[in-house]
Amino acid sequence: MACASCSTKDGQPKGCKNNGTCGTDSCNKLTVFDWLSNMSLPNGEKPFNWVEVRFKNGRKDYYYNSDNLTLSIGDIVATQAKTGHDIGMITLTGELVRIQMKRKSIADNIEEGLKIYRKATQKDIDIWQEARDREDPMKVKARQFAIDLKLQMKISDIEFQGDASKATFYYTAEERVDFRELIKVFAREFRTRIEMKQVGFRQEASRLGGIGSCGRELCCSTWLTDFRSVSTSAARYQQLSLNPQKLAGQCGKLKCCLNYELDTYLDALKDFPKADVKLQTEKGVAVCQKTDIFKRHLWFAYEGEWTNWHKLTTDQVKEIIDLNKKNEKVTSLEEYASDLIEDTKADFENVVGQDSLTRFDNPKPKKRRKNNRNRKNNRNRNQRKPQNSKNATK
Repeated sequence: MACASCSTKDGQPKGCKNNGTCGTDSCNKLTVFDWLSNMSLPNGEKPFNWVEVRFKNGRKDYYYNSDNLTLSIGDIVATQAKTGHDIGMITLTGELVRIQMKRKSIADNIEEGLKIYRKATQKDIDIWQEARDREDPMKVKARQFAIDLKLQMKISDIEFQGDASKATFYYTAEERVDFRELIKVFAREFRTRIEMKQVGFRQEASRLGGIGSCGRELCCSTWLTDFRSVSTSAARYQQLSLNPQKLAGQCGKLKCCLNYELDTYLDALKDFPKADVKLQTEKGVAVCQKTDIFKRHLWFAYEGEWTNWHKLTTDQVKEIIDLNKKNEKVTSLEEYASDLIEDTKADFENVVGQDSLTRFDNPKPKKRRKNNRNRKNNRNRNQRKPQNSKNATK
């Protein structure tokens, strides 16, 4: 199933004009599974009369069904706006909407809430689609106007209202921007009401979407609903190299996924001694150089002998620290490191045929087939010579 805005060629989909937000099966984004749809309400309880409506690029809002219209997921509806009406798609109905509104701290106040006017007619959809087709050409011109006025801002997206009476320009900027002259140029060029809305860099990536370095769609544009602060300490705790090109996402900020496993690392590090701990031995003072959180190993080196590292377990390090607290020194780290036996048994099988990886390093012997053939021909020629001479004498 595809929508009318999906351009096709020879029956095959060529591209989606709605950036995957039209809600059909072929280009669905931010889908919600209504797991309460098959459950009946208790006797005498009225169904929750609010619905969730989605607009361009995953923008969602909640509306009150004042006329008790029969609505289901996927219906295109005309909703109330500050001026005029907007067009969106129903993404959630029933009791699950109550849970979503409670989770997002949205009050179900009927008097102050926005309402649904009607199901969208074909005329409403045609006006809506015509306005959506104007967005990309307008975005190109708007960016050029901002460059001409030398404004330090980036027009990231344009969203028309469903009745094409207003256009919202989303932009990002590092500092405060005076765009009063820009609005005058937009109003004169595009002949519509203009609204400027500044968004953060992460909100911009969430609206536009994309593919991350992991090969999956961006978390912020699929399921992530809040943006928690991410610091470089999260990368340090996980022993990641502080490379900005690898740690930054498409928004230019630190990746949100750095926080996913941070709690697990912090729990594991609770049993580790502090990184600045020094072990007192008779051979000298040892300083920690490296830690392996998964195998619970630490590498220590004597001061002045930084190239020689000795691997110890966390239990061995704690034992030495306890002795140091009692003003006792161990002989050396070597006696502890020798107790740590490495298991070098390979836990994999060579499925290539037990071939050596260096089998191509040695030069191959030269082929001597041609020399052997010449020797054989000479031998046969020598055997024939006495017979020919004998026949000649006869």
